[in-house]
Amino acid sequence: MAGNTGPLSPRAKLAVTAGKAAAAVSRAAGRGSGSVIGGKVALKLDPDLLARLATHLDVVLVSATNGKTTTTRLIAEALRASGPVVSNALGANMPAGITSALAGGSDARYGVIEVDEKYLAGVARDVSPKAIALLNLSRDQLDRAAETRMLAEKWREGLAGTKAVIIANADDPLIVWAASSSSNVVWVAAGQEWKDDAWSCPSCGGVMQRPGDDWFCGECGFRRPTPSWALSGDYVLDPHGSAWPIHLQLPGRANKANATTSAAVAATFGVPPQVALERMYQVQAVAGRFDVVQFLNRDIRLLLAKNPAGWLETFSLIDGPPAPVILAVNARGADGTDTSWLWDVDYTRLAGHPIFLLGDRKLDLAVRLEVAGLDFRVCETVDEAVQAAPPGRIELIANYTAFQDVRRRVGN
Repeated sequence: MAGNTGPLSPRAKLAVTAGKAAAAVSRAAGRGSGSVIGGKVALKLDPDLLARLATHLDVVLVSATNGKTTTTRLIAEALRASGPVVSNALGANMPAGITSALAGGSDARYGVIEVDEKYLAGVARDVSPKAIALLNLSRDQLDRAAETRMLAEKWREGLAGTKAVIIANADDPLIVWAASSSSNVVWVAAGQEWKDDAWSCPSCGGVMQRPGDDWFCGECGFRRPTPSWALSGDYVLDPHGSAWPIHLQLPGRANKANATTSAAVAATFGVPPQVALERMYQVQAVAGRFDVVQFLNRDIRLLLAKNPAGWLETFSLIDGPPAPVILAVNARGADGTDTSWLWDVDYTRLAGHPIFLLGDRKLDLAVRLEVAGLDFRVCETVDEAVQAAPPGRIELIANYTAFQDVRRRVGN
């Protein structure tokens, strides 16, 4: 356990108080949780506040293109077996949001922090984490995010020499490249369904060979490391070869992979796999994701998918045809304004489903589905889509701001 460094300085206390006040005003005005504006105000008054708030915590950072919010939640639940946890559970994952979260954790022992990919190295410098979990890297928000190989290189440079234990996905070549600059890496075989961003070697640019689950570069020898933790069916295999059953209320293979990484992280903090995995069963939904809600007398399961890799994983867990599917896509600032990624998604996997389209960019999506040869209906509102859907539980898949729009409408 990290030692508590005592009370905050008067300046830091003022910054925290001002930040909380700004957040309260934002909430009262109906502008959201206020965590981002609160953190911005606090950091303006004390630029070193994030580091000060983390000094008494054992911190784990979680970063990835997909799955970081869910994995953060699973790790937080596991570590509560050993003490109080503070976490940015709602996904405000840039420095301002992280600062707001930690401001409420004066009595916590652990900080479990989701970090946006672009800010990982900077946040790691500020909070001196004990562990960093790296899950995956794939194309996302093409108008604002660096090309994936460039991002992996920035991680590699930023994490070189870190004292943190890196818990990294051995199945993603970009993650392996990023983590390999660190001296203390725990490799996890968590799988990689989406491979289209990992066909060229991040070390030399050569073509990757991918026989089965293995991968290697035939030109420079860069290859998949031997994992010490692995997902095997419905079990987590630990470094001693013991198999621990995964019992989750969250659906799909991707969440079993998240649980496997979370168990490896928990073990770094002394929580045994059996205890960690049992605690993860408590998680039913994550910031509304995977929730089943009732709206207009219909059951609707809310699913978030923000990029091609996320959509691929989501298609694998929805109910089969003829379950109705609503797709909602926006392209606002938080989503990325470039929707060309829609053409990287294999929407033919939805063949046989009645499909209904929503969102600011529903016509972009309609063109994509037309080319895929799918039947669909364009709708103006979620009410219209739900009322038009045939019987059965509705699977609603949306990207970030479209997901928030839907949650507000259906009362979740």
